[in-house]
Amino acid sequence: MIGFLVGKNYKLFEALAMLTLFKYGLWAVVMNVLTFIELGEASPAGLMLIVSHGAMAIQGLLYAPFYKINWIHLVIAAIWTLHNDVIDYVYGMMPIYGSLDQYMSHIGYFTFWLSILSIWLVYKYGLVHRTKTTP
Repeated sequence: MIGFLVGKNYKLFEALAMLTLFKYGLWAVVMNVLTFIELGEASPAGLMLIVSHGAMAIQGLLYAPFYKINWIHLVIAAIWTLHNDVIDYVYGMMPIYGSLDQYMSHIGYFTFWLSILSIWLVYKYGLVHRTKTTP
């Protein structure tokens, strides 16, 4: 965002921002919805988290036309994100939603595929889409 305001592109940060804003925004929305389903009630704080994290995911995509991400930045961001999934779900460092503990292996699997989707979105809209429309 700072780069956008000052007219500079920080390509690695752009790749990390697009990928992680979408991934973690959507992840938090899904976890909070699953928590509500599991508990049978929705709190005001939980609803606020759904809205704010949903906006976070959308924000990552809204700035895509302004990004100037190259392949190397996408690869580094992808490695970073997948490595983080390993640390979270192999070494047990993931955020804990107490009511969802019994589903942790399913959440880890979902998170891996969400990372793959997020990497693809950066490829499609942050890298490939930009190169098709820019001389």
